[in-house]
Amino acid sequence: MISFVRGPVAHLSLAQAVIDVNGVGMLVHATPKTLGGLRVGEESTLTTSMIVREDSMTLYGFADADEREVFDILLSVSGIGPRLALAVLAVLEPEAIRAAVAGGDGKTFTKVPGIGPKVAGRIVLELKGKLHPTGTGAAAAPSPVRMEWKDQVVAAMTSLGWNEKDALKSIDAAIAGEPELGESGNVAAVLRATLRWLGQDGARQSSRVR
Repeated sequence: MISFVRGPVAHLSLAQAVIDVNGVGMLVHATPKTLGGLRVGEESTLTTSMIVREDSMTLYGFADADEREVFDILLSVSGIGPRLALAVLAVLEPEAIRAAVAGGDGKTFTKVPGIGPKVAGRIVLELKGKLHPTGTGAAAAPSPVRMEWKDQVVAAMTSLGWNEKDALKSIDAAIAGEPELGESGNVAAVLRATLRWLGQDGARQSSRVR
């Protein structure tokens, strides 16, 4: 697979560019926006995806790896070929595509020439769970580091005699009062805070019994 091409731009048209790669003219199909950033005679780099068919090998070019990722995922939708996937990227930014899929907004895709309500609905349905918004407005995915520290604290508590359910409940209660501990991911500090919370909770329970 050719993942990128770099070299002087030998030719530009509304839908294609020819990049001179060590004397070989590589024909690359791209969106008008991507092509608009190129200038004939100037060296440029395009991230690419090669589509191989029985009778052809075609390069599609993108401004960055994020555009290529969305393009490749769009190709997994039934009935969406390279040219239609490129048309989607010509009309919509990658983040808008991600947001539309996440929000179940098929209407957004009907803005693309050649995509009607049925195809738009299929895009949303088949890409659900494959594309997630990456902008600041999107809910952040749990940090792997954060989950790792929680697992370690749970393991320490179960070794001390607590069951996993009670351990998780206690950890959440402890860091609710000290959220900075959860951000730090310091296993020892979280464990101490959790045991301290359990001690205080035990004292509260005892006082209520009396």
